[in-house]
This record gives sequence, structure tokens and C-alpha cells, in this order.
Amino acid sequence: MSDNNTIAGWVLFGGIAALGFSIVSGKYFHADSPQRPETMGYEIEGVESSDAGPVEIPMSMMLAKSDVAAGEKVFKKCTACHTVAQGGADGIGPNLYGILGQPHAAKAGFAYSDVLKSIEGNWNFDNMNAWLISPRKYANGTKMTFAGLGKSEDRANVIAYMNANGSNLPFPEPPALDAVDAEAPAAAEEAAAEAAEAEAAEAVAEETVEADTAAAAE
Repeated sequence: MSDNNTIAGWVLFGGIAALGFSIVSGKYFHADSPQRPETMGYEIEGVESSDAGPVEIPMSMMLAKSDVAAGEKVFKKCTACHTVAQGGADGIGPNLYGILGQPHAAKAGFAYSDVLKSIEGNWNFDNMNAWLISPRKYANGTKMTFAGLGKSEDRANVIAYMNANGSNLPFPEPPALDAVDAEAPAAAEEAAAEAAEAEAAEAVAEETVEADTAAAAE
């Protein structure tokens, strides 16, 4: 009879330990809420990537704090192909005096690429920003071989410098700062609350396993 009680006790203890391990491992590995891996092994059609990349600051906000003098220094990267002074000669690229507000292929007599001549509308702050990020992406087939400016600050400064040379268009009004990040504090608080709840649930599970183990040992 004593042997039967001993065996039953060990069986009970084993079952409780297994249950406890299952609870703890489930909490630790989030078995009850499957998550996609941080790095996907291959692309699945119809599933969007969670990596949206860095958020691009609106050019209107960058222009509000742009520096024309700094833009003149950045423009030196362009002088191998362009001039910006009034009446300046064309080079490999057209003279850019007063370019903002003008059609994409505005300079009479310059041999623009067909793709650039096909783009409707005038140069403005936003599409000039897109052009300076990557001319080839903006106009696939352009003759422009410039790789682009990676820093939004540099693009804003050089756009401000170009605008000061013959265009003088008013800068667009930047969005209100409080409207840009209005939901950020609430999202942060929600994430912190979820993390605290998960930590508390894991602690309770661990305490339950310890209590069951102690009871079985008695």
C-alpha cells in the first residue's frame, strides 16, 4: 500500500511539474500569441514587411529651418554640371537660375531626356526633393548620373539656395508639431501597460509552479 502511495505521489508530482513547465514556457516563448520573426526567410506574396524604414520628415519642416549659405556649399557638388547664376551658361546640365516654379524641361535649347520632357507640371519643393533623393528613380531614363543627396538637411539647404537664385517662392507652411506626434504618448503608455501585464502573468505562473512543487513534496 505504501509503494502504491509513493508511485501515485510521483505521478502526481510529474504531472504538476509538466503543467508548470508548459505554463512558463508558453509565457516565455509567447506560444499563445504567435509572432512573425524579425527577419523573414523569404518573401510571402500578399504579406507586407513590418520594416517601413526611416520616416521621411516633410520637406516643409526642413525648409523652415534651412540655411541658404549651407545650401551654397552643398551646391558645389552640382557645379561640375550646372550653373545657377542669372544668364549662366549651360553645361552638361542646364542652367538652374529660377528653376523652381518652371516646367520640368524649361530651358529652351537644352537637350533634355525624353522622360524628363514627358513629366507634366512645374518644379516645386516636393518634387525637387524627390529628384535630389534619386534622379533615376524620379525619372527612369534620365541622362542625369548624379547619385543623389542622402541627407534631408542637405536637400532642404540646396533647395533653399536654388530658390533664392531667381525663383523666390514662399516656403510651404510646415505641419503643427503637436499634430505630428499626437498619438505617440498614448501608444507608449499602452505598450508599457501590456509589458507590465505580461511580466505579472509570468510571475504568477512561476509562483504557481513553485507552490505546486512544494505541495507535492510534502
